[in-house]
Amino acid sequence: RPNIVVRGCRPFGEDSWKSFRVSSITFHAAKPCSRCVTTTVDQATGMRGKEPLATLSRYRNQDGKVLFGQNLVHEGTGMIRVGDSIEVFANLTTR
Repeated sequence: RPNIVVRGCRPFGEDSWKSFRVSSITFHAAKPCSRCVTTTVDQATGMRGKEPLATLSRYRNQDGKVLFGQNLVHEGTGMIRVGDSIEVFANLTTR
C-alpha cells in the first residue's frame, strides 16, 4: 500500500526521480520498492490470490524481485495533502 500516489506523469515515472518536493517536504529516492506477498491477500476475506504480483512480474522484475514504487527518505517535517503538487528537482540517469 503506497503512502504517496502520484497522477499526471507517465507510468512508473517515479523510477527516474532522484529528489522531489511535495508541499514543504523534500524527498530523496533511496531504492526501488519490492512488493511482498501481502499484496496478494484480499484484506476483507483473507484469501490469497496471484495478483497484482503475477502481472507486475512480467514487466517490473529486477534481480528476482517484483518492483512497484520507490522507498523514499524525507528531509524535514511538515504536512502533505491530497492534491498537493510535486516538483521534481533531479532525475536519475540510470535505473
